[in-house]
Amino acid sequence: MPELPEVETVRRGLERHVVGRRVGRVEVGRDRTVRRTSPEAVIHGLTDTTILAANRRGKYLLLPLDSGDEVMIHLRMSGQLLVVAAGSPRPAHTHVVLHLDPPLDAHERHELWFVDPRTFGEVVVFDPTRVEVEVPELARLGIDPIADGLSLTTLRRILRERRRLLKPLLLDQHHIAGIGNIYADEILHTARLRPDRISNELSPTSERRLHDAIHRILHEAIDAGGSTLGDAQYVDLFGAGGSY
Repeated sequence: MPELPEVETVRRGLERHVVGRRVGRVEVGRDRTVRRTSPEAVIHGLTDTTILAANRRGKYLLLPLDSGDEVMIHLRMSGQLLVVAAGSPRPAHTHVVLHLDPPLDAHERHELWFVDPRTFGEVVVFDPTRVEVEVPELARLGIDPIADGLSLTTLRRILRERRRLLKPLLLDQHHIAGIGNIYADEILHTARLRPDRISNELSPTSERRLHDAIHRILHEAIDAGGSTLGDAQYVDLFGAGGSY
């Protein structure tokens, strides 16, 4: 599953190439991808809107629209977002297509594809004032080390207020959002901490090493465009793999 560095890489691509573009038309080819609402809700919610920003919380992409609604995209196991020239041959499992108007200084039209072979990912258009009801998992996310900033004081509070095994605590999205198996292992290795250490038994020095490792590993992975494994399912907005 793409983790924080992979989703942040996609977010930065969206920020550069999609933000400010108007969505002229929308196609939905697989109901499961829009299962939280319906194809009609996603098509209606996106058509004739302009994408104002590209944000991220943990592993979730969030695109505010000029309509006041917001788009949530979760890649989950095998989802990909790809920007291609309009009319390009589509791969199998292209489940949502946004037809983007060209920017003001250009004429070439593009499409934004959501491709997902395993169909665990999803696309949702929701009212951000009702996030607790419409996308409740977003409201329950913990602190994002990159988007919010994770101070040493906050990390110590998370560690000391709970008696948890260290790796499962790092993976718990209700406390720290965005870290999955790949980066939990890299972080703990860099911090020289066993994954089965008890969180509230770490020394202040170990807490500081963990804090430094979280930021170092995540930033290094973002700089490398994330991690593409042997299945090559994670790619950036233009189909390139990460090199972390």
